[in-house]
Amino acid sequence: MNKIAALTTEMRNETSKNIDNMDTLDILTTINREDITVAQSVQAVIPQIKETVDKVHQAFKQGGRLFYIGAGTSGRIGVLDAVECPPTYSTPPDLVQAVIAGGNDAFVKAVEGAEDNEQLGANDLEGRNVTELDVVVGIAASGRTPYVVGALKYANEIGASTVSLSSNENAIISQHAGINIEVLTGPEVLTGSTRMKAATAHKLILNMITTTSMIKAGKVYENLMVDVKASNHKLKERAKSIVSTITEVTFEKAEEALRITNFEVKPAIVMLKTGIEVQHAKKYLNEANGLVRKAIELANKGEIE
Repeated sequence: MNKIAALTTEMRNETSKNIDNMDTLDILTTINREDITVAQSVQAVIPQIKETVDKVHQAFKQGGRLFYIGAGTSGRIGVLDAVECPPTYSTPPDLVQAVIAGGNDAFVKAVEGAEDNEQLGANDLEGRNVTELDVVVGIAASGRTPYVVGALKYANEIGASTVSLSSNENAIISQHAGINIEVLTGPEVLTGSTRMKAATAHKLILNMITTTSMIKAGKVYENLMVDVKASNHKLKERAKSIVSTITEVTFEKAEEALRITNFEVKPAIVMLKTGIEVQHAKKYLNEANGLVRKAIELANKGEIE
């Protein structure tokens, strides 16, 4: 047996060996039954995800960034998570970045051979000016993609924090990362089709990393996205709804406050919760490092003049 065939993600799934002879309902039921196991696989690696979040949170506080790097599906999953951060949390576009083998064009069309080049992975990170302040998460379901190995090696050389995310035990990329997340999703319904369970697990984990990091960075109040960038009509309406819900004022009052803050949700909340002017609300938020709860506490105590 060759090394690739020996990977868990390349083994045959006993429950789906007859899938080509199943009717539509049985095919769907088989896929769904396997998908149900994914969340349990993710649960098993929560301690490693927690370590990663702590690294990312610390990096953000020190001016660092988060990089995802992968090839094919793994790279695309990184892109999906990274591009949602600016509109969801009003983060600068370079705070969370995704690097995919073959460049951005590879998101919609495979670039053959790009994943097999270690040096290309290193070069792509170097081109993003990665520093020791940053966190690099290398993603590869197989755990052996040379492009990702090269990227992690380079990140280690310059002193960046490194994380590996794979779906096989004792993955090669784990040897080149400070934190190893090996989420064992088992054989796929279609042998080797890691865009299914493995990719689903990886997407869940990236969601957890960025969501938790953003919560810790003060981007969320209660369970509402208070740093939403109100860049279009839908998001402006969402901003009104958030402010109205939290402060228990009418939509009209919420809109009035948001117009004063140029549709920044957090100062609008602090204003309405405490009755202070916008400039004071922003001062308290700055003192509280963007945490709305803390800013409201400071404003109510009048601890900043």
